[in-house]
Amino acid sequence: MCRLLALILALGVAAGLTAEEKKTPPKKANRLARETSPYLLQHAHNPVDWYPWGPEAFEKAKKEGKLIFLSIGYSSCHWCHVMEKESFANEQVAALMNRHFVCIKVDREERPDIDDIYMTALQANGQRGGWPLSMFLTADGKPIAGGTYWPREDREIDGEKIHGFKTILQIVHNEWKNHPKDVLAAADRLADLTKRALAGIRGIALLELDRKLVAECSEELKGKFDPRHGGFGAPPFRGPKFPMPPRLLFLLEEAARSKDEKLRQHLNLTLDQMARGGICDQIGGGFARYSTERTWTVPHFEKMLYDNALLVEVYSRAWQATQIPAYQRIVRDTLEFVRREMTSPDGLFYSALDADSEGEEGRFYVWTPKEWQDALPEKADRDLARKVYGLNAPNFEGKYIIPTLPQPLADVAREMKITEEELLKKLQPIRDKLFTVRSKRERPFLDTKALTAWNGLMIAGHATAGETLGEKKYIDTATRAAELLLKNLRNKEGRLYRTWSAPPNGKAEARLNGYLDDYACLVHGLLALHDATKAKKWLDEAARLTDLAIKWHGDEMGAFYYTS
Repeated sequence: MCRLLALILALGVAAGLTAEEKKTPPKKANRLARETSPYLLQHAHNPVDWYPWGPEAFEKAKKEGKLIFLSIGYSSCHWCHVMEKESFANEQVAALMNRHFVCIKVDREERPDIDDIYMTALQANGQRGGWPLSMFLTADGKPIAGGTYWPREDREIDGEKIHGFKTILQIVHNEWKNHPKDVLAAADRLADLTKRALAGIRGIALLELDRKLVAECSEELKGKFDPRHGGFGAPPFRGPKFPMPPRLLFLLEEAARSKDEKLRQHLNLTLDQMARGGICDQIGGGFARYSTERTWTVPHFEKMLYDNALLVEVYSRAWQATQIPAYQRIVRDTLEFVRREMTSPDGLFYSALDADSEGEEGRFYVWTPKEWQDALPEKADRDLARKVYGLNAPNFEGKYIIPTLPQPLADVAREMKITEEELLKKLQPIRDKLFTVRSKRERPFLDTKALTAWNGLMIAGHATAGETLGEKKYIDTATRAAELLLKNLRNKEGRLYRTWSAPPNGKAEARLNGYLDDYACLVHGLLALHDATKAKKWLDEAARLTDLAIKWHGDEMGAFYYTS
């Protein structure tokens, strides 16, 4: 069994892709066609005999004496799409999977509890986490071994042979066939490691919160500052780099309390660099999930609701503290993006926009030199766009341009001897033309499920923006979403559901019991609404949900269980 683990652990995330194949969906859909998750529905016509998570799959594995292959991902995950196209849509690979394993597909956004357990198992085994999460399990759900993205075929990297997914499937099956006791023993060991790791996480929650701990956290984060480009990391600050809005919110509060000028300067540097980088969509508004490198120029292009919700709150609070005009613009642009592209007709908020379109990562957002020049036929427009958005040379994959703001707009305005307001007026028609051309492209996939937790965060973002910017329309949007959530995503006892989504051509419905973050994030949103409106009903609703969270998720030591 050690041989199996060594082989799989040596794989990691293999670089490079095989040629993308055209796939013809089989006429017969698999079981996932009955699901409502957009991610599961993306796999509903795979030749893989997928099961959703549930007793049926585990009973089949026990009855037939098979191991389980568990694949966890989400709809806007680039490498999930790559593995689906390379392996899960491939008839030969699917036949191998169906013959030797019971295959389960999970949407991590619907079932974060399952994702957390098996991601912890992977990391307890000494491996890096990520998605897709690919795990082999026993028929009773114990983790054996796994990884993340695996290419379909074997390959050689730096003289070392790296096994592809087809080979891994055969290796695991052969070990199970020839050494079942060793496989079960390895699963017992990894299950024990996972339990201990999860128990350790629970123990962390029992630390006493005091001013000393806050100061220590602040100092630790200061030590991770990138002094040149902002954000957090470790020298030499090679990417990827995530915005980490909870850290920024914490440090905003700490800077205001401590009057620490160095801390305030770093926060401003971080917010300025993100606002000017490619991680911020300079044409359509909103933020991508993270930057692939240090300077915030090249994003991983998926847009997640929770990132944008939290960053709206960050920039709103920063505007309140500094009155820097760019921060207010970021808030307005981001909320306009959310209104236009991530809000359902009834007023709830969608989950995510994919990174890919036209078979390429980021294709919707990037420009060839010819594309942007054709979009701006007037020379004066081209000259200003080139100056403001850095449209001089490709900065992505050697052929595409990601619009950024190489200089602060205030500096550009000064060079042009006009005010920043006048510059913005000149830029708006240019931006509109680029946006119109871009809007005609094939759009990234939109995940239309509404998650209670993420909607709670966006309610907080709208309410905070409305309060700090004095914009009633944002508060009205937050109010409408909160009323819809409380009406449609609670059961008769008042407990929350996790998700609101619809099957193809079906009616939307609430599904899955809420998790701890659903209560916490919605309470956060309701408290922000109370701050913005002073309406007591939001405070009362927040108190009711907090009582339910304590009742159903609290433990005898004062900590909380994620599920109940």
